[in-house]
Parts: sequence; structure tokens; C-alpha cells
Amino acid sequence: MTSQKTAIFWAILAAGLYALNAPVSKLLLEEVPPTMMAALLYLGAGIGLAVVRLVQRMTGRGKKEAPLTKKDMPHTVGMVVLDIAAPIFLMVGLTMTTAANASLLNNFEIVATAVIALFIFREAISRRLWLAIVLVTISSAILSVEDVTSFTFSYGSIFVLLACVCWGLENNCTRMISHKDPLEIVVIKGFGSGLGSLVLAFFLGENALPLVYGVCTLLLGFVAYGLSIFFYIYAKRYLGAAKTSAYYALAPFMATALSLVIFREKPSISFFIALLIMAVGTYFASTDNAEEK
Repeated sequence: MTSQKTAIFWAILAAGLYALNAPVSKLLLEEVPPTMMAALLYLGAGIGLAVVRLVQRMTGRGKKEAPLTKKDMPHTVGMVVLDIAAPIFLMVGLTMTTAANASLLNNFEIVATAVIALFIFREAISRRLWLAIVLVTISSAILSVEDVTSFTFSYGSIFVLLACVCWGLENNCTRMISHKDPLEIVVIKGFGSGLGSLVLAFFLGENALPLVYGVCTLLLGFVAYGLSIFFYIYAKRYLGAAKTSAYYALAPFMATALSLVIFREKPSISFFIALLIMAVGTYFASTDNAEEK
């Protein structure tokens, strides 16, 4: 019982740490260019978890896992490439929309992951998950419309949605190698995607960066991506995928609340309508046990 309560704590902590991503990134984007931001976030995660792996090996606490092989190369490369594109889209989107809006729209990843799994991997979708997909899509559409009278869409929201589609594809790639060492996967993801984005950032001329902001971005990547994933994996081993996902689904709502406090944003009525619909949709998605039935 104690270990289960501890695991619940780790799952909620994982959600809370990831919730820091959008609002703190929004603050750092005032000084850090978007592509460089994406690069440093993933490098921070990669470096941080590489240190965690080293400590585990030195102390003998690390559980022996199956390593990645040549057979896993296509899905590993796909994962890295998509993780280069996704955070760049998100950071660009954050420069054009509010952090609260971007945080809520992150839930569209649920839709992208499920629909891609259906069409590419022929994975069955339960009625409950279909309902969640419809609700999250409606909420995302409301959040993306900038002017209801002329029905114009927010460019910032579109970039965030593109990030979600990339992460949806990436989730399906990662799913194919999920039976392998999770820490190895995250370290490869961090260094591969981080270095790829870094090359792109230099190519785009994003090389001027105050040292203090660079260090802060690396730390944010370690905490919001690295530690968050580490605690999520730990919690999942005790709670199972369904329960852990349910707790982790709190992250976008924590991020939204944090954004409203930090930026003193005054959301519109349509935002609160979208928030309510998104909450119901996320509940149905996070409590869907189709795979366990």
C-alpha cells in the first residue's frame, strides 16, 4: 500500500514537473530563440538522465533492461526526427499565443496519438476514447479560433497543434520500442533531438544567447522533460499504464493554472467553455481501459 501511495506521488510529481514547460518556456522565449530553446530543452533532458543512468550503474540500483538493437533503428530514428520538429513547433507557437492556451492545446496529442494508431497500426479505439477524441477536438477548435465573427484561426494555436501531431507520431514510434530500456530511449531522444535542433538553430543564425538563460533552459529541460519522464516511468511500474496516465493527464491543467497566475492572463468565456470540454474529454481518455478489457 505504501509503495502504491508513493507511486501516486511520483505520478503527480511527474505531471507537476512537466506542467512547468509551457509557462516557464514562455518566459525564457523573451531571451532565447525558439529553435535554440527546443535544442537546449532536449539536451538538458539527455544530459540529466545520462547522469541519472551513471549514478544508477555506480550504485548498482539500476534494473537491467533490454538494450536497443539495429532492428529498432527505424523507429528510433523516427522518434528523434519527430522530437526535433515537435518542440520547435511548440516554441514558435508559444511566441504567438498565450501559455494557458498552449497548455490546454497540448491535450490534442491524445487525439493525434489515437488516430495515428488507428490508421497506421490498426489499433482499436473504444467508444469511450472516441468520445474523448471528439470532445478534445471540439475544445481545440474553440481555442484555435482567434476571431469568431470572421472565423480566423490563431497561428500560434496551429503551430501548437502541429507539435501535437508530431508528438502523436512520435508516441507511436516509441510504442514500438517501449519494451526496451526506457532510460536509454530518453537519453537517445534527448541527445539526438537536442543536437539535431542545435544544428538547425546555428543554421538559422540563432547563436547569440546569454549564458544564464542557456543554463536556465537546460535546467528546465532536465526538470520538465527528463525528471518528469523518469518519475512517470517509475510510477508506471507500480500503478500500471492506465492509472499513471490518468494522474499524468493533470499536467496540462496544472500548466494552465500556473500560466494564468504567472502572466495574469484574463481568459475569455470561450476559453472557459473549452477548458470544461477539454477536462471532460481528458477524463474519458485517461480512464479508458480498452486495452485491459
